[in-house]
Amino acid sequence: MSISEGKLFIGGEWVEPDGGHYDVVDPASEEIVGRAPEASRQQVHDAARAAHDAFETWSRTTPGERSAILGRAADVMQRDFAANAELAQAESGATAGTARGMQVAVGVARFRRYAQGALEPVEEGLPPQINEAGPMGKAGVMGALAVRQPVGVVTCITSYNNPWANPAGKVAPALAMGNTVVVKPAPQDPLSVYRMAAALEEAGAPPGVVNVVSGAAVDVGEAAVDSGDVDMVSFTGSTAVGQRIGEVCGRTMKRQLMELGGKGAAVVFGDADLDSAVAGIGTTYAFYSGQICTAPTRAIVHRSVYDEFVAKLTAYIGFMKVGDPRAKGTVVGPVISGAHRERVESYVELGRKEGATVVAGGERPAFDKGFYVAPALLADCTNDMRVVREEIFGPVVAVVPFDGDEDEAVALANDSDYGLIDYVWSGDVARAFRVARRLRAGGVGVNTVGRNMEAPFGGFKQSGVGRDVGSYALHAYSELQSIVWPG
Repeated sequence: MSISEGKLFIGGEWVEPDGGHYDVVDPASEEIVGRAPEASRQQVHDAARAAHDAFETWSRTTPGERSAILGRAADVMQRDFAANAELAQAESGATAGTARGMQVAVGVARFRRYAQGALEPVEEGLPPQINEAGPMGKAGVMGALAVRQPVGVVTCITSYNNPWANPAGKVAPALAMGNTVVVKPAPQDPLSVYRMAAALEEAGAPPGVVNVVSGAAVDVGEAAVDSGDVDMVSFTGSTAVGQRIGEVCGRTMKRQLMELGGKGAAVVFGDADLDSAVAGIGTTYAFYSGQICTAPTRAIVHRSVYDEFVAKLTAYIGFMKVGDPRAKGTVVGPVISGAHRERVESYVELGRKEGATVVAGGERPAFDKGFYVAPALLADCTNDMRVVREEIFGPVVAVVPFDGDEDEAVALANDSDYGLIDYVWSGDVARAFRVARRLRAGGVGVNTVGRNMEAPFGGFKQSGVGRDVGSYALHAYSELQSIVWPG
């Protein structure tokens, strides 16, 4: 696989950036991983124009042709698996297991999934309708077909917490449906996305079908959204940025797929398996050092088991070894940057001032370099506290007790601006499912934090717009067209 270091990928060419380069920093060592290209606004628009010009031909390729290219790209990514995982780890600060198993491996798996997805039917026959004679014509039988058509040019703006799985989850289904893409990676870890583009180039993706433009400046992302050649924006990131993107898209009716913030509520009833609940909620600390929107960061725990739950979760943190993500046994690596570390630490201090009990965390781990944060547990919280209401995006769990019944638990869980994924732990499965149906969230885990990767993924309220994953991603990157005819 060939990749031109420090260059943008526009119209099938590796292009020198107008804005020079900026450093990509390893969050664990603070050493420079590489130099990323800084695109100009014009270069972003050039990428969108290249995607626009490539769309007509690409959208008319056969599903088999698109499937073959996606499959070959997956093979190239798998061939270079070790190097890809090493780069992902260096850029994102992920542990070795996460970089390999949750980043690169998931990226490869998504390309393979949508190589098959390209072959899924896009036409659905509808029941014929009998029309009586009238102003619209003679009496007759009207047949109808619902056809999924590609949207056009899709801007994919990706998150920093997973530089392989997140871009793959956008690019692969978009291409499978016959769209062309402009990818604007997160500024913190864009180098992996250029490797993905190089894999697609080697796999035979025609020029302009995939374009990658990076930059630390806000102008780069803005240009990728406001270009007149862009038909849809797929964004993963904060709710605040998503709102601004939505405003721009609304001006020209661009389609949107938004996977935004989360503040997952984990309702733990008195009859729950506490060890299972603690292990599930403890993933907040382990995966991506809490930098994951699906994390159960609000534990809403019945008073009858509250003290035992807090004690067990405190003990669980004791096994969360913080340190160099390349070292054996490390569970919690660094957060993405020094600025983000300060943000997370400020929230822990805010919780203390708001009246929460800081059971664990609050101190900075003693490392000479790296952006490390001690996993924090905030107990005795109430729903009016900012640490309960706002997304911290770090290894912090806030615990809120409740004394009453299901109604109180549901009210506390739903009292949030967010609604991405919530969780319920109870020994009474009927109750768990009953409560799950009442939670205002796009997904609910019942006695698990596991995911079904064919289930629709997305959020209620300020957690997003639209759904992806599995076949739902193919739907997200398509428009429905109706074709009718007289029978």
